[in-house]
Amino acid sequence: MRSSELDALVLTAPSNFRYFTGLDSQFWESPARPWFLVIPASGVSLAVIPAIAEVAVRQCFVGSIQSWPSPRPEDEGVTLLASVLQSVSRRFGRIGFELGRESALRMPVLDFMRVRELLSGVEVVDGSPCIWNVRNIKSQAEIEKIRAAAGIVSRAFEVVPSYAKTGMTEAEVCRDLTIDVLRGGAHTVPYVACASGEGGYDQIIARGSSKAIRDGDVLIMDVGATVDGYFCDFDRNYAVGRVSDAALRAQDAVWRATEAGIAAARPGLKVSDLWKTMMAVLHEAGMRGNNAGRLGHGLGLQLTEPPSHCEADEAVLKPGMVITIEPGMEYAPGKLIVHEENIAITEDGFPDLLTVRAPREMWRID
Repeated sequence: MRSSELDALVLTAPSNFRYFTGLDSQFWESPARPWFLVIPASGVSLAVIPAIAEVAVRQCFVGSIQSWPSPRPEDEGVTLLASVLQSVSRRFGRIGFELGRESALRMPVLDFMRVRELLSGVEVVDGSPCIWNVRNIKSQAEIEKIRAAAGIVSRAFEVVPSYAKTGMTEAEVCRDLTIDVLRGGAHTVPYVACASGEGGYDQIIARGSSKAIRDGDVLIMDVGATVDGYFCDFDRNYAVGRVSDAALRAQDAVWRATEAGIAAARPGLKVSDLWKTMMAVLHEAGMRGNNAGRLGHGLGLQLTEPPSHCEADEAVLKPGMVITIEPGMEYAPGKLIVHEENIAITEDGFPDLLTVRAPREMWRID
């Protein structure tokens, strides 16, 4: 924080609150009450929270607590937060909020503007670089949680052909997969994307639909499951019956691009160069495009975190980072094939594969 010339950070997002306090709560699903964590450059952290949260937060890693009776729409912690921030020891006259890349304020924007107005003589700036400098580097304990989640989902993916059948809907297959992941030990399964189509699919972000899978389809399921809050995020492709040779060639291309990405992901490599390594394989295979815009991302308490594996991201890989390797290609109009694995960057330079590596050929559903 000193290098960023910040007197304090104010955190509102669930993942940041959890990272810096250890609080595990689903109360975030209710947007009626904002929560604030103030981390000063010197001294202990202070939670500024609605009264309903006091008991739970006292059990967490927080130095002190101040609360207000809530709901109180006319002043939902605004004046209390401003008062706390005015009392912070000042050296730089700057306080950071979650204003930047892959960050979001979990408070009404009008309330944020009021807080800023009440902070006389204080400059409100983006504190997200300071936050990500810490969160991007995972401890071994964090990595093991991601590995545990990835192992559970890997095992669930492997048995899909034992119950998925031609004629089932995408939603039915996703439901059964989700049940398997939970029974396998995942704490939550917040993200399950699914798509299918003859020889490929045209998107990779929607939920499974009422569409029935048919002979010749490629089915993709992309799962983000958690263990103790930490996400895995990867997908698997399935051949429904007999699929086209072109689809099989595209699957082989993205599998090889994944291999190239895993092999290249070493400390000191720029993310843009990791992207170029995977893109070289895809272009050689006849790639028409990739509407995802990137070939992977960071991973942790959020399903996606910085960096973004794209040409413009100049971030450098460091030991302790956990990332996805996610090459995808449109090989024909409206036909995508995407593949994804999760790895940790290590001190010795050899990537640590957290998922169980997918076979080169798609699993088959009859």
